Amino acid sequence: MMPQNIRNTYHLARAFGASHFYGRPVRKLKIIGITGTDGKTTTTNLIYHLLKTAGLKVGMISTVNAVIGNKTLDTGFHVTTPDPRDIQKYLSQMVATGTEYAVLEVTSHALDQNRVWGIPFMIGVLTNITREHLDYHKTYSNYLKAKSKLFKSVLYSILNKDDQSFQEVRKLASGKITTYSLNKESDIEAKDIEYGPEGSEFTYVYQDKSNKVETELIGDFNISNILAAISVCKVLNVSDDLIVQGLKTFRSVPGRMERVSNRGGFEVIIDFAHTPNAVEKALQTMRKISKGKVYVVFGAASERDTGKRPLMGKIAAKLADYVILTNEDPRWEDPNKILTDIAKGVVMGGGTLNKTFWMIEDRAQAIKFAISKAKAKDLVLILGKGHEKSMSIQGKELEWNDKDAVLKALK
Repeated sequence: MMPQNIRNTYHLARAFGASHFYGRPVRKLKIIGITGTDGKTTTTNLIYHLLKTAGLKVGMISTVNAVIGNKTLDTGFHVTTPDPRDIQKYLSQMVATGTEYAVLEVTSHALDQNRVWGIPFMIGVLTNITREHLDYHKTYSNYLKAKSKLFKSVLYSILNKDDQSFQEVRKLASGKITTYSLNKESDIEAKDIEYGPEGSEFTYVYQDKSNKVETELIGDFNISNILAAISVCKVLNVSDDLIVQGLKTFRSVPGRMERVSNRGGFEVIIDFAHTPNAVEKALQTMRKISKGKVYVVFGAASERDTGKRPLMGKIAAKLADYVILTNEDPRWEDPNKILTDIAKGVVMGGGTLNKTFWMIEDRAQAIKFAISKAKAKDLVLILGKGHEKSMSIQGKELEWNDKDAVLKALK
């Protein structure tokens, strides 16, 4: 396998070549970068929607898609930040359509591998930094430093004061720093949060002025994502009226706390959560909104941080009533080994095999099993794949989509 430093040099050369090939489109754009372990895609889409609602000419590149002018493009199966050539191509197309602002979702891999070299980010946004990708970065410290690269030369750094990484990232950040928080004194704060069956209401406070917000998004983590997006809007002088209007009309991103309607009287929600922190936050939210039992269906991808598997299992056992472990991109690894690794954590959390948790490799069967068990007022939460349209098994990308599987099971 090619050493990582050589790969990084390769990506740097591609980024340099692509930038010049497409005429350095970044010179004509104001670019906003969003990084973090969880919440990047939702925050990216929120910022795009709010800026568009405010009448700004804006484009976007996220995990789910790229939006350029009036066109929406699929950005790939398992890709967050695309190849340097694709990034520059998208940015060039944005310039051609008269776009002024570009909102980019940026991963630690992209920052470490120089895939976003030459992009002068005007605003850097951090959602959070929790355990993830340690198979690549080796240590949390390395992971944090990779994420922090986004903030080295920005004009504005927007940071989450509630996150464990805040103090360290603040030391490394540049430009004017704006903080946001649900729990601490910050530049932008959320107050009086209420969750209902159809969404959330809360008040955000900025410069001693309060504004009440309604949104269909649920969960403290989503309120945090919203505060990050509001922070960008305040940097760009978007009015509070337009922010409130935009949040009310924002629709959930596919595969991100996405409700699937049914006639069974229970809730089915699909989410992309695949880290210990994200699984915990998602289940804490479900406990708040569910009036019955909570079922959770999830697995863990192969060739990733294996240490997180028992951690997610223990969290699931503590917060869900029933746990169904299943495939999630097993790639070349034995699926049963992955499930067994997670199951160790479930048992540590008090789970009992075939009583409070089950191991069903076939993801379609696992989803069908959970839905067949659910009764009125119960909630079925399906985690890990979200919007993705394929599953990696034995070197093949097989067609897969959680929502399609849910709809089939509901029939």
